[in-house]
Amino acid sequence: MRKIAGVVGIIAILSAVPAAARSLSAIRQDGTLRVGLTGDYAPYALRLPDGSLKGADVTMAGELARALGVKVEIVPTTWKTLKDDLLADRYDIAMGGVTITPDRASVADFSVPVLVDGKRPIVRCADKARFVTVKDIDKPEVRVVVNPGGTNQRFADANFPHASVRVFPDNRAIFQEIAQNRADVMVTDGTEVDYQSRVNAGVLCPAAVPDAFNKNEKAFWMSRDPALKTAVDDWLTKTLKSGAYGRALAKAAE
Repeated sequence: MRKIAGVVGIIAILSAVPAAARSLSAIRQDGTLRVGLTGDYAPYALRLPDGSLKGADVTMAGELARALGVKVEIVPTTWKTLKDDLLADRYDIAMGGVTITPDRASVADFSVPVLVDGKRPIVRCADKARFVTVKDIDKPEVRVVVNPGGTNQRFADANFPHASVRVFPDNRAIFQEIAQNRADVMVTDGTEVDYQSRVNAGVLCPAAVPDAFNKNEKAFWMSRDPALKTAVDDWLTKTLKSGAYGRALAKAAE
């Protein structure tokens, strides 16, 4: 039994470590930077009906690849499989609105932060004064909708034990659940709240909260290689200082 337990323990340890994560030199030798994007989080990255992608981090993925002297390859992933796909070496760097969390930081490197955000509610405009605190939302009669596998679901699980929480699988269509009165509220990052409120003007609105419910940082999440992190951080620091990232985000939010 001890031998079996030991084998299980070794397998568990190995499953938490990238088996063949590529270094910067390997990426350059291959000539391709593989960028993981969920494609369901505007204005960072959104997959259109024709299969194409648009968004600030779609633009940034191309710019980063050019800075490294390679081509870009977009690798589809999901919030639920984001960690497993990185550890399985399916992509080199995740972009598209990834929140820095301790569990993610324990297995791979984050770049310098691209921005600070926080969770806020989005509701039908008639309800914008109704859901202004966590307590307002955490009631049995309130229908909370959330996308699976990311920090939105973690926030809902931790803060809404009494509300009626429903996981909806498609983050691109989830806001129509509120618009069509099949749900009352979703709590997500402020950037997405503001974007969806503009896209659905007059129907969906940010709740009139005095401040975000929490604060979090967004960054790019990559295979653990010091040379890769240095190269990404150097490029990103210059990109942020020049205002190029902010302009790309503003353009994608139009």
